[in-house]
Amino acid sequence: MGTLNMLGLAKRVGARFLLTSTSEVYGDPLEHPQKESYWGHVNPIGVRSCYDEGKRTAETLTMDYHRAAGVEVRIARIFNTYGPRMCLDDGRVVSNFVAQALRKQPMTVYGDGKQTRSFQYVSDLVDGLVTLMESNHIGPFNLGNPGEFTMLELAQVVKETIDPGASVEFKPNTADDPHMRKPDISKAKSLLNWEPKISLKQGLPRMVSDFQKRIMEEK
Repeated sequence: MGTLNMLGLAKRVGARFLLTSTSEVYGDPLEHPQKESYWGHVNPIGVRSCYDEGKRTAETLTMDYHRAAGVEVRIARIFNTYGPRMCLDDGRVVSNFVAQALRKQPMTVYGDGKQTRSFQYVSDLVDGLVTLMESNHIGPFNLGNPGEFTMLELAQVVKETIDPGASVEFKPNTADDPHMRKPDISKAKSLLNWEPKISLKQGLPRMVSDFQKRIMEEK
């Protein structure tokens, strides 16, 4: 509904509209890595589907307004992003692991921890969004870091950064959790001349120092 309202506003005032979509439009992908041309593999009635299908519908509405009403639109499909000033307890895996390790709690890994994700630092994403808005390309464009990590590998990087003695606690996996997630960013590279610059090992300490300050303030 928010997307529909903003598209109506963009139409009325002649604004360029940016839709920040998500890699979740690909669902639990059968193609790896995921290209923008891939239509996805999504359960329309699962516990995660309100988000997946909500974003897919938002992309549909955005393209309909572009085709039918001539609204200038840009679509970015954002992959996992992390950085300072995230909510400490937002439930995202990087903030979960960092906050748990700093609080001396076990890091919660769901399932066997072999599912993969790709993590981009927030400043790389911002650069990509600005570049997309200033370009003449509609998209959709994958904006993410192609570096791929299992959850156990991510936990290991967090341990090395915060506390080598940190432990991991395994819990049953959530329903419809994607097994793999990795962007093919060749389209953004060739058309936008964009690619991420900051690796997980470079970006994570910046996030950790911010989280550390705020967790100390809790005490």
